[in-house]
Amino acid sequence: MDVSWPVKITDGELTLQPIRRRDQKRWSDVRRINSEWLGPWEATRPKVDSEGPLPTFAQMIRHYNSEGKELRQFALAIWIHEDGKNKFIGQITLGGIVFGAYRGAHIGYWIDQRYANRGYATRAVKTLTQFGFNELLLHRIEISMRPENVASKRVAEKSGYKFEGVRERFLHIDGDWRDHLTFVAENPKNLN
Repeated sequence: MDVSWPVKITDGELTLQPIRRRDQKRWSDVRRINSEWLGPWEATRPKVDSEGPLPTFAQMIRHYNSEGKELRQFALAIWIHEDGKNKFIGQITLGGIVFGAYRGAHIGYWIDQRYANRGYATRAVKTLTQFGFNELLLHRIEISMRPENVASKRVAEKSGYKFEGVRERFLHIDGDWRDHLTFVAENPKNLN
């Protein structure tokens, strides 16, 4: 395995690469425009959380870079090249990376509503999954989503993930502990 941060992964006009400090305006604009669209699926903090205020954008980027360098998490911007311009359309993360006997991770993502239902989220998931399997030599990658998130379920299925089960009260989302459906892909290569 010869992977180092920062990574850049491409699939035609689609590029996955680290979010940079200079991306703050684009990232913030897309998040603001999509706040209602993303709200029902967003992670929130339970009332018992005492971590203090949310990080600033710069702190978030420092955290992402630190985690990437340690091969624990790859938080990447989703860019497409369209009409002669690079457009930021979302974010995808290969997180919770564990090696050893587990050798697995999970994927989370969000997409700008203006680019939904155009196959970009599916392509990003497929591309990052292949990176996880071929470059990090992971055995297993999971995607979890709320049962009501039909679009995300379609992305997982189109990306080759198989339904594994329901995790009750799995994550704190949109203000409460929510059930999640979990889909899994296993590396087709036998990594004995």
